[in-house]
Amino acid sequence: MKGKRLVGDVGGTNARFAILDKNNRPHKTQTLPTKDYSGLVDAIQAYLEHQHIIDVRSAAIAVANPLLGDVMKMTNNSWSFSVSETENTLGLEKLHVVNDFNALARAVPHLNAADIIKVGGGEKKPNAAIAVIGPGTGLGVSGLVPCGQHYTALQGEGGHVSLGLRTPREYEIHAVLKKRFGHVSAERALSGPGLINLQSALREIDGLDSLELTPAEITERACNGSDAICVEVVQIFCELLGSCAGNLVLSLGAEGGVYIGGGIVPKLGETFIQSGFRQQFEAKGRMSHYLEKIPSFVIAAPHPALLGVAQVYAEA
Repeated sequence: MKGKRLVGDVGGTNARFAILDKNNRPHKTQTLPTKDYSGLVDAIQAYLEHQHIIDVRSAAIAVANPLLGDVMKMTNNSWSFSVSETENTLGLEKLHVVNDFNALARAVPHLNAADIIKVGGGEKKPNAAIAVIGPGTGLGVSGLVPCGQHYTALQGEGGHVSLGLRTPREYEIHAVLKKRFGHVSAERALSGPGLINLQSALREIDGLDSLELTPAEITERACNGSDAICVEVVQIFCELLGSCAGNLVLSLGAEGGVYIGGGIVPKLGETFIQSGFRQQFEAKGRMSHYLEKIPSFVIAAPHPALLGVAQVYAEA
Protein backbone atom coordinates (compact mmCIF):
# COMPACT_ATOMS: atom_id res chain seq x y z
CA MET A 1 0.00 0.00 0.00
CA LYS A 2 1.43 3.34 -1.06
CA GLY A 3 1.62 6.42 1.15
CA LYS A 4 2.42 6.91 4.81
CA ARG A 5 1.04 4.61 7.50
CA LEU A 6 -0.50 6.15 10.62
CA VAL A 7 -0.79 4.35 13.95
CA GLY A 8 -2.76 5.49 16.97
CA ASP A 9 -3.67 4.52 20.53
CA VAL A 10 -6.87 6.15 21.81
CA GLY A 11 -7.65 5.85 25.51
CA GLY A 12 -10.03 7.60 27.83
CA THR A 13 -7.68 10.50 28.57
CA ASN A 14 -5.13 10.68 25.76
CA ALA A 15 -4.80 9.83 22.08
CA ARG A 16 -1.30 9.03 20.82
CA PHE A 17 -0.36 9.03 17.15
CA ALA A 18 2.74 8.24 15.13
CA ILE A 19 3.91 7.49 11.61
CA LEU A 20 5.66 4.21 10.82
CA ASP A 21 9.13 4.34 9.32
CA LYS A 22 10.42 1.86 6.71
CA ASN A 23 11.35 -0.56 9.53
CA ASN A 24 7.76 -0.57 10.85
CA ARG A 25 8.75 1.45 13.93
CA PRO A 26 6.67 4.41 15.18
CA HIS A 27 8.21 7.89 14.97
CA LYS A 28 6.97 11.48 15.10
CA THR A 29 4.94 10.43 18.13
CA GLN A 30 2.60 12.97 19.71
CA THR A 31 0.10 12.74 22.57
CA LEU A 32 -3.13 14.76 22.43
CA PRO A 33 -5.67 15.08 25.30
CA THR A 34 -8.97 13.62 24.13
CA LYS A 35 -10.93 16.36 25.91
CA ASP A 36 -9.46 18.94 23.53
CA TYR A 37 -10.95 17.33 20.41
CA SER A 38 -14.46 16.51 19.24
CA GLY A 39 -13.56 13.06 18.00
CA LEU A 40 -11.09 10.78 16.26
CA VAL A 41 -11.11 12.59 12.90
CA ASP A 42 -10.53 15.95 14.58
CA ALA A 43 -7.62 14.58 16.61
CA ILE A 44 -5.97 12.84 13.63
CA GLN A 45 -6.27 15.96 11.49
CA ALA A 46 -4.74 18.03 14.29
CA TYR A 47 -1.85 15.56 14.64
CA LEU A 48 -1.14 15.58 10.88
CA GLU A 49 -1.24 19.38 10.83
CA HIS A 50 1.06 19.67 13.88
CA GLN A 51 3.58 17.27 12.34
CA HIS A 52 3.25 18.64 8.78
CA ILE A 53 2.41 15.20 7.43
CA ILE A 54 0.62 14.55 4.12
CA ASP A 55 -0.15 11.52 1.96
CA VAL A 56 -1.38 9.20 4.70
CA ARG A 57 -3.15 6.33 2.92
CA SER A 58 -3.76 3.87 5.75
CA ALA A 59 -4.20 3.88 9.51
CA ALA A 60 -4.32 1.37 12.35
CA ILE A 61 -5.89 2.62 15.57
CA ALA A 62 -6.15 0.94 18.95
CA VAL A 63 -9.17 1.96 21.01
CA ALA A 64 -10.02 1.34 24.68
CA ASN A 65 -13.30 -0.18 23.68
CA PRO A 66 -14.99 -3.42 22.64
CA LEU A 67 -15.21 -3.85 18.85
CA LEU A 68 -18.87 -4.51 18.11
CA GLY A 69 -19.33 -3.28 14.55
CA ASP A 70 -18.76 -0.23 12.39
CA VAL A 71 -19.71 2.35 15.03
CA MET A 72 -17.46 2.74 18.07
CA LYS A 73 -18.74 4.49 21.22
CA MET A 74 -15.82 4.96 23.58
CA THR A 75 -16.27 3.56 27.09
CA ASN A 76 -14.22 6.12 29.00
CA ASN A 77 -14.57 9.30 26.96
CA SER A 78 -17.27 11.02 24.90
CA TRP A 79 -15.96 10.09 21.45
CA SER A 80 -17.87 7.94 18.98
CA PHE A 81 -17.04 7.27 15.35
CA SER A 82 -17.89 5.14 12.33
CA VAL A 83 -14.96 3.20 10.89
CA SER A 84 -16.24 3.52 7.31
CA GLU A 85 -17.04 7.22 7.63
CA THR A 86 -13.64 7.91 9.18
CA GLU A 87 -11.98 6.12 6.25
CA ASN A 88 -13.90 8.26 3.77
CA THR A 89 -13.41 11.57 5.60
CA LEU A 90 -9.65 11.09 5.92
CA GLY A 91 -9.30 9.66 2.41
CA LEU A 92 -7.83 6.38 3.66
CA GLU A 93 -7.59 3.21 1.62
CA LYS A 94 -7.89 1.21 4.84
CA LEU A 95 -8.54 1.90 8.53
CA HIS A 96 -7.77 -0.99 10.89
CA VAL A 97 -9.29 -0.78 14.40
CA VAL A 98 -8.16 -3.05 17.24
CA ASN A 99 -8.69 -3.15 20.98
CA ASP A 100 -6.01 -1.23 22.89
CA PHE A 101 -4.90 -4.15 25.03
CA ASN A 102 -4.95 -6.46 22.05
CA ALA A 103 -2.43 -3.99 20.60
CA LEU A 104 -0.40 -3.90 23.81
CA ALA A 105 -0.29 -7.70 23.85
CA ARG A 106 0.99 -7.71 20.26
CA ALA A 107 3.84 -5.44 21.39
CA VAL A 108 5.08 -7.75 24.16
CA PRO A 109 7.18 -10.10 21.95
CA HIS A 110 8.90 -7.04 20.48
CA LEU A 111 9.93 -5.40 23.78
CA ASN A 112 13.61 -5.45 24.67
CA ALA A 113 15.27 -5.71 28.08
CA ALA A 114 15.30 -1.93 28.56
CA ASP A 115 11.52 -1.79 28.07
CA ILE A 116 10.58 -3.97 31.07
CA ILE A 117 11.18 -4.09 34.83
CA LYS A 118 10.96 -7.45 36.58
CA VAL A 119 9.03 -7.60 39.85
CA GLY A 120 9.62 -10.67 42.01
CA GLY A 121 10.92 -14.08 41.04
CA GLY A 122 10.07 -16.68 38.45
CA GLU A 123 11.32 -17.32 34.94
CA LYS A 124 9.55 -17.28 31.58
CA LYS A 125 8.69 -20.60 30.00
CA PRO A 126 9.33 -20.55 26.23
CA ASN A 127 6.37 -20.90 23.85
CA ALA A 128 3.87 -20.48 26.67
CA ALA A 129 0.84 -18.23 27.01
CA ILE A 130 1.45 -14.69 28.29
CA ALA A 131 -0.92 -12.52 30.36
CA VAL A 132 -1.23 -8.75 29.85
CA ILE A 133 -3.02 -6.38 32.24
CA GLY A 134 -2.86 -2.68 32.98
CA PRO A 135 -4.73 0.04 34.84
CA GLY A 136 -5.11 3.42 33.15
CA THR A 137 -8.29 5.37 32.55
CA GLY A 138 -9.83 1.88 32.53
CA LEU A 139 -8.48 -1.61 33.21
CA GLY A 140 -7.16 -3.37 30.13
CA VAL A 141 -6.77 -7.14 29.97
CA SER A 142 -5.44 -9.36 27.19
CA GLY A 143 -3.10 -12.25 26.57
CA LEU A 144 -0.98 -14.02 24.00
CA VAL A 145 -1.51 -17.62 22.98
CA PRO A 146 1.27 -19.42 21.07
CA CYS A 147 0.34 -20.60 17.58
CA GLY A 148 3.33 -22.37 16.06
CA GLN A 149 6.17 -19.87 15.81
CA HIS A 150 3.88 -16.90 16.43
CA TYR A 151 1.42 -15.59 19.00
CA THR A 152 -2.25 -14.74 18.70
CA ALA A 153 -3.42 -11.81 20.83
CA LEU A 154 -6.69 -12.22 22.70
CA GLN A 155 -9.41 -9.60 22.56
CA GLY A 156 -11.82 -9.23 25.46
CA GLU A 157 -13.18 -7.02 28.22
CA GLY A 158 -11.60 -8.65 31.26
CA GLY A 159 -11.44 -5.35 33.14
CA HIS A 160 -15.17 -5.64 33.75
CA VAL A 161 -15.09 -8.94 35.62
CA SER A 162 -16.34 -8.76 39.20
CA LEU A 163 -13.79 -7.42 41.68
CA GLY A 164 -12.30 -10.14 43.89
CA LEU A 165 -12.07 -9.37 47.61
CA ARG A 166 -9.63 -10.63 50.24
CA THR A 167 -9.83 -8.60 53.48
CA PRO A 168 -12.48 -7.11 55.79
CA ARG A 169 -11.35 -3.62 54.72
CA GLU A 170 -11.94 -4.50 51.07
CA TYR A 171 -15.41 -5.85 51.87
CA GLU A 172 -16.21 -2.49 53.46
CA ILE A 173 -14.98 -0.70 50.35
CA HIS A 174 -17.04 -3.04 48.17
CA ALA A 175 -20.19 -2.23 50.16
CA VAL A 176 -19.67 1.51 49.56
CA LEU A 177 -19.00 1.04 45.85
CA LYS A 178 -21.93 -1.35 45.43
CA LYS A 179 -24.28 1.39 46.64
CA ARG A 180 -22.84 3.71 43.99
CA PHE A 181 -22.50 1.40 41.00
CA GLY A 182 -24.46 -1.79 41.61
CA HIS A 183 -21.96 -4.13 39.98
CA VAL A 184 -18.42 -3.55 41.27
CA SER A 185 -16.06 -4.54 38.48
CA ALA A 186 -12.29 -4.81 38.80
CA GLU A 187 -12.05 -1.57 36.81
CA ARG A 188 -13.99 0.29 39.55
CA ALA A 189 -10.88 -0.10 41.75
CA LEU A 190 -8.03 -0.79 39.32
CA SER A 191 -7.93 2.35 37.18
CA GLY A 192 -7.44 6.10 37.52
CA PRO A 193 -11.10 6.60 38.47
CA GLY A 194 -10.65 3.50 40.64
CA LEU A 195 -8.02 5.26 42.73
CA ILE A 196 -10.55 8.05 43.29
CA ASN A 197 -13.22 5.47 44.21
CA LEU A 198 -10.91 3.78 46.72
CA GLN A 199 -9.88 7.10 48.29
CA SER A 200 -13.43 8.40 48.67
CA ALA A 201 -14.70 5.05 49.97
CA LEU A 202 -12.00 4.84 52.66
CA ARG A 203 -12.69 8.40 53.78
CA GLU A 204 -16.40 7.61 54.03
CA ILE A 205 -15.73 4.40 55.97
CA ASP A 206 -13.42 6.23 58.39
CA GLY A 207 -15.88 9.10 58.90
CA LEU A 208 -13.62 11.68 57.26
CA ASP A 209 -14.72 14.63 55.16
CA SER A 210 -14.60 14.06 51.41
CA LEU A 211 -11.47 15.28 49.65
CA GLU A 212 -11.39 15.66 45.89
CA LEU A 213 -8.05 14.48 44.54
CA THR A 214 -6.97 13.46 41.08
CA PRO A 215 -5.37 10.04 40.50
CA ALA A 216 -1.99 11.76 40.09
CA GLU A 217 -2.42 13.60 43.41
CA ILE A 218 -3.38 10.35 45.16
CA THR A 219 -0.32 8.48 43.89
CA GLU A 220 1.98 11.42 44.61
CA ARG A 221 0.78 11.65 48.23
CA ALA A 222 1.12 7.89 48.58
CA CYS A 223 4.65 7.78 47.18
CA ASN A 224 5.89 10.60 49.42
CA GLY A 225 3.98 9.30 52.46
CA SER A 226 2.24 12.61 53.14
CA ASP A 227 -1.34 11.23 53.35
CA ALA A 228 -2.14 8.03 55.26
CA ILE A 229 -5.37 7.40 53.35
CA CYS A 230 -3.58 7.75 50.00
CA VAL A 231 -0.85 5.40 51.21
CA GLU A 232 -3.51 2.82 52.06
CA VAL A 233 -5.28 3.40 48.74
CA VAL A 234 -2.15 2.59 46.74
CA GLN A 235 -1.36 -0.40 48.96
CA ILE A 236 -4.83 -1.84 48.37
CA PHE A 237 -4.63 -0.96 44.68
CA CYS A 238 -1.34 -2.84 44.23
CA GLU A 239 -2.55 -5.86 46.21
CA LEU A 240 -5.84 -6.08 44.31
CA LEU A 241 -3.91 -5.81 41.05
CA GLY A 242 -1.67 -8.65 42.17
CA SER A 243 -4.66 -10.82 42.99
CA CYS A 244 -6.34 -9.97 39.69
CA ALA A 245 -3.14 -10.65 37.72
CA GLY A 246 -2.78 -14.00 39.46
CA ASN A 247 -6.35 -14.89 38.46
CA LEU A 248 -5.56 -14.00 34.85
CA VAL A 249 -2.40 -16.11 34.82
CA LEU A 250 -4.28 -19.09 36.23
CA SER A 251 -7.07 -18.65 33.67
CA LEU A 252 -4.68 -18.50 30.71
CA GLY A 253 -2.04 -20.89 32.02
CA ALA A 254 0.31 -17.98 31.32
CA GLU A 255 3.65 -19.59 32.13
CA GLY A 256 5.29 -17.03 29.83
CA GLY A 257 4.70 -14.39 32.52
CA VAL A 258 2.41 -11.44 33.16
CA TYR A 259 3.15 -8.00 31.73
CA ILE A 260 1.71 -4.91 33.39
CA GLY A 261 1.04 -1.85 31.26
CA GLY A 262 -1.25 1.15 31.46
CA GLY A 263 -0.52 4.65 32.63
CA ILE A 264 -0.45 4.16 36.42
CA VAL A 265 1.87 1.34 37.50
CA PRO A 266 5.00 2.45 35.56
CA LYS A 267 4.81 5.81 37.36
CA LEU A 268 4.68 4.22 40.82
CA GLY A 269 8.29 3.07 40.51
CA GLU A 270 9.79 1.69 43.71
CA THR A 271 6.46 2.04 45.54
CA PHE A 272 5.02 -0.66 43.30
CA ILE A 273 8.09 -2.89 43.52
CA GLN A 274 7.97 -2.75 47.35
CA SER A 275 4.17 -3.17 47.49
CA GLY A 276 2.17 -6.30 48.22
CA PHE A 277 1.58 -6.91 44.51
CA ARG A 278 3.78 -9.96 44.21
CA GLN A 279 2.69 -11.47 47.52
CA GLN A 280 -0.97 -11.29 46.50
CA PHE A 281 -0.14 -12.46 42.97
CA GLU A 282 1.19 -15.68 44.46
CA ALA A 283 -1.42 -16.01 47.25
CA LYS A 284 -3.63 -18.63 45.59
CA GLY A 285 -3.66 -21.39 48.17
CA ARG A 286 -2.90 -24.75 46.59
CA MET A 287 -1.72 -23.00 43.40
CA SER A 288 0.81 -20.70 45.10
CA HIS A 289 3.63 -23.04 44.09
CA TYR A 290 2.53 -22.65 40.45
CA LEU A 291 2.41 -18.84 40.54
CA GLU A 292 5.70 -18.33 42.40
CA LYS A 293 7.48 -19.76 39.34
CA ILE A 294 5.85 -17.28 36.93
CA PRO A 295 7.55 -13.89 36.41
CA SER A 296 5.86 -10.50 36.41
CA PHE A 297 7.08 -7.46 34.49
CA VAL A 298 6.18 -3.77 34.37
CA ILE A 299 6.23 -2.38 30.83
CA ALA A 300 8.37 0.75 30.99
CA ALA A 301 8.48 1.58 27.25
CA PRO A 302 6.99 5.04 26.58
CA HIS A 303 4.39 4.11 23.90
CA PRO A 304 4.22 0.32 23.72
CA ALA A 305 0.70 0.10 22.27
CA LEU A 306 1.86 1.97 19.15
CA LEU A 307 4.50 -0.71 18.65
CA GLY A 308 1.73 -3.28 18.94
CA VAL A 309 -0.52 -1.45 16.50
CA ALA A 310 2.36 -1.49 14.02
CA GLN A 311 2.16 -5.30 14.06
CA VAL A 312 -1.27 -5.01 12.42
CA TYR A 313 0.56 -4.01 9.25
CA ALA A 314 3.23 -6.67 9.70
CA GLU A 315 0.57 -9.38 10.08
CA ALA A 316 -1.79 -8.12 7.36
